[in-house]
Amino acid sequence: MPEITIRYATADDAELIADLSRKTFYQTFGHVNTKENMDKFMNGQFSREKLIKEVAERGNIFLLAFDGDSAVGYAAMKEGRKFPEFNDKDSLEIARIYAVNTYIGTGVGQQLMRQCIFIAKELKKEIVWLGVWEKNPRAIAFYTKWGFEKFNEHNFLLGDDVQRDWLLMKTL
Repeated sequence: MPEITIRYATADDAELIADLSRKTFYQTFGHVNTKENMDKFMNGQFSREKLIKEVAERGNIFLLAFDGDSAVGYAAMKEGRKFPEFNDKDSLEIARIYAVNTYIGTGVGQQLMRQCIFIAKELKKEIVWLGVWEKNPRAIAFYTKWGFEKFNEHNFLLGDDVQRDWLLMKTL
C-alpha cells in the first residue's frame, strides 16, 4: 500500500493539475467514448488552458495526492449551487475526484474524499454533492459507500455525445 500524502494545491500547481486532470480523465473515459468525442472534449471544455485558469478561480479548492514526489490523484471542489433538494442549506460541490489508473483501489480516492468532507465541514457546509456518469458503476459504488444518495440527473456533453450524470448528495 503506497504512503499517500494530501495537500492543498496552489497557483504554482496549476500546470500539474491541468496535466493530471487530462491524464486521469482520458484514462477513465477514453476507452468507453469515441476518439472524436474525447478529442473534441479534451480540446474544448477540458483544454489545458481552461484547467490552468480554473485553479486560480475564486471559490475553487484543489487538493493533490502524492506518492512520494509523484502526483497520483486530485480533487476539485467548488462553492455549491443551490438545488431545491438542499432546502436552502449551504453546499460544496466535489467537481472532480480522480486517481491515476494504477492507483485506483489503493486508498487515494478514500483519502481525497475524507479530506473533501473535512474541508466542507470546516467551511460550515451542510451538504456535499457531485455528478457522476450513470454508466460508471465503480464510481457510483464508491460514492454510495460514502453515504451519497441520488437526488437528480443532468446532461453532460462529451464532444457531441449527450450523456446522463446522476447528481448525488450527502448531508453532513
